[in-house]
Formats: sequence, C-alpha cells, structure tokens
Amino acid sequence: MNQKHWSKYELLHEVVQNPNIHIKGKHSYYSDCWDNGFERSVVRYLQGDEQSRDWQLAWNVDQLYIGDYVCIGSEAVILMGGNHTHRMDWFCLYPFLEFIEEAYVGKGDTVIGDGVWVGMRAFIMPGVKIGEGAVIAANSVVVKDVEPYSIVGGNPAKPINYRFSHDVITELLALKIYDWSEEKFTALKRFICGSDFVALKNASQEYDQRLIG
Repeated sequence: MNQKHWSKYELLHEVVQNPNIHIKGKHSYYSDCWDNGFERSVVRYLQGDEQSRDWQLAWNVDQLYIGDYVCIGSEAVILMGGNHTHRMDWFCLYPFLEFIEEAYVGKGDTVIGDGVWVGMRAFIMPGVKIGEGAVIAANSVVVKDVEPYSIVGGNPAKPINYRFSHDVITELLALKIYDWSEEKFTALKRFICGSDFVALKNASQEYDQRLIG
C-alpha cells in the first residue's frame, strides 16, 4: 500500500463526481493524506454516489455547495441528509421502511462559503451555512450557521473571535474578492495575502480604473 505524504491534497473540482455536490472555482482543496479522499471519506449520507445515483426518492435531496479557495483539513466530516429518517417527535426513532417517506425530514442545503478554513477532524452537521472567510477549529462540531470571518470551535462549536473588526468585515464582504476575475485576483494577490485593508481596497480601485481608462 502506497502511503500518501501529508503535503498532498486533492483539488475538489477535479475529483467530485456526485451531482449533488457543487464546487465553485478551481482552488478549493482537501488534505486527503490519511483517508480515501473527499467524496468517500468526508461527505457522508449524500445520495448521488455510484450506488445511490439512480434511486427514486420521494423527497428533494439536500445539496452541498462549496465556495472557492476553501481549505478542508484531513479527516473532516460533512454530514448530509440521507439518514434523516429518525423522527425525534415519534415514540420510536427506528426508520421502518413502510414509513420512510413520512420519517424523512430534510435539514436544507449545506453551504461552505468562499475562503473558509475547515480544521482537521471538524464535523459539520447538515443544513449549516458557513460564511465567507470563517475558520472552523480542529475537532469542532458545527451545529449552527457560522458568521463570515468568524472563528468558531468546540462541541458544539461556539464563536471564539472574529478575524477582523466589524467594519473591515463589512467592507470585505462588499468588496467580493472571491468573485473577482482570475486575472484581478492574481494581480492583487500580494494585497489579498496581507492585513492592510486600505491598501487592498485602493489596489482594487486602481485596478478597476486601469480597465476603464
């Protein structure tokens, strides 16, 4: 058996085949050194794989959306909705086949925004929305939505801090850096990989002005 090195990773847009997983851009990756890769090990209970692709279901399948420049650490888990047939409001939780359609309760789509960092062995529960630039600490269990550019950790995951001030976060979101063209993003990478927001904003404006003029 060939041992993969810890420095290796897989780009999600190159490996994802499940039609219910939607990958934005070409930069998001998963550190797959210690397991069988993103689709086989990270994404759990999502119809659309080789065995379940042709299933005729009575409900809409929850979707998984992953933004661009997302970093997913080794052995993370994204739990989806395929096993939501345990009704908490019923006396018996067992998923009897004759009542399976009534038993299913979807949690909604799971969304991991642009520029998110999911730490090693983090666990993301179904239907969660993780905002742009957020950080999920290692071994955390995310059960609620996560605000943009926040840092959360623990079980259940709770806010620890914000990466920047409220004003900077508001302006960053308005700047929409992850929607820039590849050319602009590359040209301004030295400002993106920094902490001077004024310099980044000015560089963006100057770049746009050059295109106009």
